Amino acid sequence: MKQHVRRIILAALLAACSIFAVGARAEQAQSKPAQAPPAGQAQQSEQQPPQPTFRTGINFVRVDVIVTDKKGDAVADLQPGDFEVTEDNKPQKVETFKLIHLTGSTETGEQPRQIRSDYDEESEAARDDVRIFAILLDDYHVRLGNSMAVREPLARFITQQLGPADLVALMYPLTPLSDVRLSRDHEALAAAVRKFEGRKYDYRPRNDIEEQYSMYPASTVEQIRNGVTLTALRALVTHMGSLREGRKAVILVSEGFTNMLPPQLRDPIAGLPGVGNPARGNPLAGEGDPNEQRAQFFADADMQQDLREIYSAANRSNTAIYALDPRGLAVSEFDISQNIGSRIDRDYLQATMDTLRVLADNTDGRAIVNRNDLDGGLQQIVRDSSAYYLLGYNSTQAPTDGKFHEIKVRVRRPGLQVRARKGYWALTPEDFKRAAAPPRPGPPAAVEHALASIAEPVRGRFIRTWFGTSRGENGKTRVTFVWESIPPVPGTTRDEPARVALMATGADGQAYFRGNVPDIALASAASPPVAPASSSSASDPLAPRGPSRVVFDAPPGRMQVRIAVQNARSQVLDIDDRSLVVPDLTSPQVQLSTPAVLRAANARELQAITKDPDAVPTATREFRRTDRLLIRFHTYGPGSSTPDTSARLLNRAGGAMATLPVQVLAGPAAHQIDLPLSGLASGEYLIEVKAQGQGGEATELVPIKVGS
Repeated sequence: MKQHVRRIILAALLAACSIFAVGARAEQAQSKPAQAPPAGQAQQSEQQPPQPTFRTGINFVRVDVIVTDKKGDAVADLQPGDFEVTEDNKPQKVETFKLIHLTGSTETGEQPRQIRSDYDEESEAARDDVRIFAILLDDYHVRLGNSMAVREPLARFITQQLGPADLVALMYPLTPLSDVRLSRDHEALAAAVRKFEGRKYDYRPRNDIEEQYSMYPASTVEQIRNGVTLTALRALVTHMGSLREGRKAVILVSEGFTNMLPPQLRDPIAGLPGVGNPARGNPLAGEGDPNEQRAQFFADADMQQDLREIYSAANRSNTAIYALDPRGLAVSEFDISQNIGSRIDRDYLQATMDTLRVLADNTDGRAIVNRNDLDGGLQQIVRDSSAYYLLGYNSTQAPTDGKFHEIKVRVRRPGLQVRARKGYWALTPEDFKRAAAPPRPGPPAAVEHALASIAEPVRGRFIRTWFGTSRGENGKTRVTFVWESIPPVPGTTRDEPARVALMATGADGQAYFRGNVPDIALASAASPPVAPASSSSASDPLAPRGPSRVVFDAPPGRMQVRIAVQNARSQVLDIDDRSLVVPDLTSPQVQLSTPAVLRAANARELQAITKDPDAVPTATREFRRTDRLLIRFHTYGPGSSTPDTSARLLNRAGGAMATLPVQVLAGPAAHQIDLPLSGLASGEYLIEVKAQGQGGEATELVPIKVGS
């Protein structure tokens, strides 16, 4: 039966990753552009779970130590010699020592960067002067009334106790880990917390996943919910450990866990409460029954094993779990309407609280249970994360037995209170072998650079842009600039970009182009534009319906570009300054123009693009599987020679997946690749275009991201 339940839990988790990939992010009221992580990191995440970044060796152990005086204030003047660290009662030499003191503001006093991409999240989380928190709202194990009571304390914690530099993430049990994003938009997070609704003992299905097991017994559904929540918690603490070295805090908002329900709640069909359960009307059902006691013993043992996996992962990730019980000063676990005897009620209440204490005590966190002052408990979480000592040592025992090894930390100064994690679980021989193995080689640098351009966070709030180059006239290079609007975050309002004021100049200040796209308001100081703006703006140039383009010639060399995004009233919404290198495409060697990507969402658009040799390319590199791409480019060889052209589809590691046919178009050395995306799974890919001839070879990589 247990294996059957585990299979159900696994199926529910796998389904959650596909069904809730969009909905959970909306609940957080945060924007997360669909952007790929750096290629090396992405490859590693497919091979194995992310490892904490703080390890400097396989046997290196890190310990966060919180030292306070009798008043509870942090003590910040201790030195390495003041600490004594033992592992299994054997002294250890402290090799790294650092006092961490944080206030919620950056050390430089600069305005904290907003988190808009994975790149922003990773770079900001790695800073030593920020605090990191994650809140797991366990709606499966919180009653509706208690969830309503905890909303405001949590919202006040986010908006009043945290500083502008603090990073916070919000998660539900069914939130895919890929949708968990640290944020500094504290008001949006508080608004999301105020919508928290608990569903403890309410088994009515609310989505397709829960619909699949709504006809299962209530005990089975409760075990499934336990598995989903604890798996999410384990994934969250592991993810937090991969972000940085220092202390992180996970706030688990839950009323605790139990692997067994009292007889009065063991309905044969969870979705039909009370139907077919004769124990519903008997408050003494189960009391003094040895079979019940035996079943409870094994259920508790299974729960302790599940909890051990959680706090072992938290210790490896240097993440403290703070368990916040929204019941406050609880006197009972069940409602009077559930008709459960007082003795069983007390036992279940104590058991669920104990699960919260176990998670907190074994991760150097705190269990905020059986107290009404939730604000005070949340304030203590901030204090713990604001001042602590970071100690590190190489274990003299170097254990690889997979067992728990106790850590004790003492200070020689009397009268101080010391808190540190109680120990860690050593690697198994298999884990040791895997950790000691040399890292697999990463993808080529060109592949990493190409994929990183998808995730590039530069000015992603209003528009996407693309610059392409091809051979121009009189030794110059033809530069194509394309921009298109990024849709706003659902539920938010903003000024919409209507046009872009573009200025391109050389290193000597010579202007190559100055004007508005799509409508050219000022004359170019250099040659006039070779092509007009996108025809999509012909009827209303200030409200483009698709990508807008302008083309101009520039001599090879360094080019400075300023992009000013304007609304319909010509007010500037954003400014972006860039430095680009204009290539020399007249040199006597094989070369390629920048491949232009054209996107067709349906057969009608494909037909129109196919007939238009001058169709406007798209600036985006994120597509749906229903899209069809046409990639157009030119090849250049020395003299009148024509290079041989080939194309391949590569995976995110740079490995070849398929050879792509290249069509020859009308015009000098014009080529096209027709790529339907329906046969590709969701993920990142590259289109490799290669030209070879007497003058050597040239390669261009076009990164794309395919969604659902």
